[in-house]
Amino acid sequence: MSLTSSHDAEQARLRETASRDANWSRWGPYLSERQWATVREDYSANGDPWNYFPHDQARSRAYRWGEDGLLGITDRQCRLCFGLALWNEADSILKERLFGLTGPQGNHAEDVKELYYYLDSTPTHSYMRALYKYPHAEFPYRRLVEENARRGKNESEFELSDTGIFTGGRYFDVFAEYAKAGPNDVLIRIIVANRGPQVKRIHLLPTLWFRNTWIWGCKHEGCDAKPRLALEKDQSLSAHHDTLGNFRLHADVASDGSTLNWLFTENE
Repeated sequence: MSLTSSHDAEQARLRETASRDANWSRWGPYLSERQWATVREDYSANGDPWNYFPHDQARSRAYRWGEDGLLGITDRQCRLCFGLALWNEADSILKERLFGLTGPQGNHAEDVKELYYYLDSTPTHSYMRALYKYPHAEFPYRRLVEENARRGKNESEFELSDTGIFTGGRYFDVFAEYAKAGPNDVLIRIIVANRGPQVKRIHLLPTLWFRNTWIWGCKHEGCDAKPRLALEKDQSLSAHHDTLGNFRLHADVASDGSTLNWLFTENE
């Protein structure tokens, strides 16, 4: 496809979105980089979002007003989310979201301590591409917190790359690529490349989940009946939501020919 025809196609999608003939912008990179330790989730008595919802609780505690994820997408109301979970067989937890320092932890206030890049996106998000660099070795969560706490405001920040964890290319490049065949039809391709000198195993768990809007006991707009995820006979995953509608997630075999295994959780 030529640059001109690609440009014309995106202009057509923009016109259809503006006229509401087709909602090409319904799905996009609207999934927060960080929902933990934000005022959006703060119910503390003293207005202390930094400590009320720390990173360590994000993997086991439900958000109310949003979600976060790694290189993910969601609809514009953040009802159905898709993102990546990674494990390098060294970390004690899955890598499901970006890590960083809160305001009090950083010597220059809050800061993300990761390496990730948004590489491409059209205005309607009909095409998106992003990259995350995942170390082979155990992610230095504690060291990043402790070293930045030791430094004063007149000193430089201690970054992930300063730990030496990427030395010798000992990391994985994880690319997430999204292309829309229609407003509600998204093709997802995930490419993982080992940049290091040794063979290393990585566990890749593409994840589909609903933002929890059903346990809060509320009756106003934005509170919904509990949605449903189910495995169908054709080995696809069906997702039903009262206001979003019905969707299917189909997965191909892995690059080595291995078939997938679906894992269902009930993480409220």
